[in-house]
Amino acid sequence: MISGKWLIALVATGALSVGIAACGDDDDSSSGGGDLSGTVAIDGSSTVQPFAEAAGELFKEENSGVDTTVGAAGTSGGFEKFCAGETDISDASRAIEPEEEKLCQEGGVEYTEVQVANDGIAIVTNPEVEISCLTVDQLAQLWEPDSKITNYSDLGDDAETGEPLPDVDVSLYGPGTDSGTFDYFTEEVVGEEGASRDDYQPSEDDNVLVQGVGGDTGGLAYFGFSYYEQNQDTLNLVSVDDGDGCVAPSAETIQDGSYSPLARPLFMYPSAKALERPEVEGFMNFAVDSYSEIAEAALIVPMDETQAEEARTALDGALGS
Repeated sequence: MISGKWLIALVATGALSVGIAACGDDDDSSSGGGDLSGTVAIDGSSTVQPFAEAAGELFKEENSGVDTTVGAAGTSGGFEKFCAGETDISDASRAIEPEEEKLCQEGGVEYTEVQVANDGIAIVTNPEVEISCLTVDQLAQLWEPDSKITNYSDLGDDAETGEPLPDVDVSLYGPGTDSGTFDYFTEEVVGEEGASRDDYQPSEDDNVLVQGVGGDTGGLAYFGFSYYEQNQDTLNLVSVDDGDGCVAPSAETIQDGSYSPLARPLFMYPSAKALERPEVEGFMNFAVDSYSEIAEAALIVPMDETQAEEARTALDGALGS
């Protein structure tokens, strides 16, 4: 978890950069003039968690009376809590699904989908596993249900170098089934949401996955790009070939979509009831208007100008403004 002091210090010194400047954000957000108080309860995606934590810390600098709690139950787990009325905002690394919409309807929870950032699902290995690039088909072979791949050499050649993949036993780490990252990856790579081999070490906490791969010679994992950014000195980043050549995730390739098929938007879902409270309205205004500053602090890829305008429109509609 990112500590508040760490975030504030880095923002103040400008030490962090995701490598791309986002245009059009307005740091003079409507945050209540610094006189707000209360608590904003957020849970959901661990991929969105760093953004939500950074937003909470920076918002508190202007509104010292507002405390923000951020959980990481996973996108699915977050929606369960949200639709039960237990949280004000649900973080999600994918769009809400029909069964979750029904759950919220049954719980009387109305909501608005607001994009807040972008992400690319990073494929990483332990540095001892020298893999430069894998095709989407190779990733599917590796992760599909009942996969027989037990050694990286079983996948053939490196898609970038053309050299045989290393003769190293496979040891896999990945998100649990409550994760939106799990849902997105299985649908885009394996071809069916939720379809995955089960002989891997799952966790809803991406930091656990980072530590697992970093300490396991044969380790490979997938998780949000920001967690690779925070731990790149201890991980090997694998490019992905979707048929148009090998592309590594970066702020640029995620924003422009060339990191295909693993670039995706990230969302916050505020409830209509919560938005009636000034502290929640102020927080969401701040998250949308100061998206670039927040993304920089969280080492996450910001929205582009068009996305930011669409997010502003969506939130204004929810607020009736």
